[in-house]
Amino acid sequence: MNTASPYADQLARTPQSDAEISVLGRRTRYWTYGPDDAAVTVVLVHGYRGEHHGLEPIVAQLPDVRFIAPDLPGFGESDELDGPHDIDGYVRWLREFVTVLGVEGTAVILGHSFGSIITAAAVARGLKTPRLILVNPIAIPGLKGPRPFATALTVGFYRSARFLPERAARAFLGSWLIVRGMSIALVKTRDKALRAWVHSQHHSYFSRFASKRSILEGFEASVTRSVGEFANGISVPTLLIAADRDDITPLSANRALSAAIPTASLVVLENVGHLIHYEKPAEAARAIADFLGDS
Repeated sequence: MNTASPYADQLARTPQSDAEISVLGRRTRYWTYGPDDAAVTVVLVHGYRGEHHGLEPIVAQLPDVRFIAPDLPGFGESDELDGPHDIDGYVRWLREFVTVLGVEGTAVILGHSFGSIITAAAVARGLKTPRLILVNPIAIPGLKGPRPFATALTVGFYRSARFLPERAARAFLGSWLIVRGMSIALVKTRDKALRAWVHSQHHSYFSRFASKRSILEGFEASVTRSVGEFANGISVPTLLIAADRDDITPLSANRALSAAIPTASLVVLENVGHLIHYEKPAEAARAIADFLGDS
């Protein structure tokens, strides 16, 4: 069931276009929002099982910024990677993506959730950017998160899909009950209309993965790697936008991450969990605008 977006009117006033390019020999689909002559361009890297739509609520709040939002390889409308869908593979893809578009060194890089690991790793390994923004950063590996029982169930669910044939695995991983359960676990708002819309978003986009391989390889990368392991290599001004009720990364870990990156500043949003981009996009956008305005 499609539910009307509370951010639709704002987004409709933003110029949009879509295109595709070849990156590492595979097709990457991407969307551009905002004015072509904007003073600032931001490349968006979405989270695990998501795609470019997920960050549109933040885009809608910043009409003067030019955003470039690709679907990660293996998700949405982009082809799979030729090799593993791990952090190394995604870092190679991201570096090639910004190079092909001609924005390396000028575009700000923003990563959400799993995208925070990819972008942090890329910057630590030499991707040139004036600034880095991490929303709901994965400061520690998901396997060490604050809810070990729920984590164990999730890990068991994904790893059990390895033994299923492709068609059965896709049905299992993308089943309505599984997606709704994940959505209920993540959402924190008590606003019924907003909750309904968040659930609708997850049902619309959470199962648009290319294959069993892409979703399972991506999952392993998402729970075993973290931004923290790349903190020492990040020297550009960095904004961390964390949540006080994040079930995947505790706030204490993000405070430690902020201290580990000498150039980092931390903004904490209250009464929200791992869905800042859906539940608190206006607050996140204000933090981003302030951060970009400091340049």
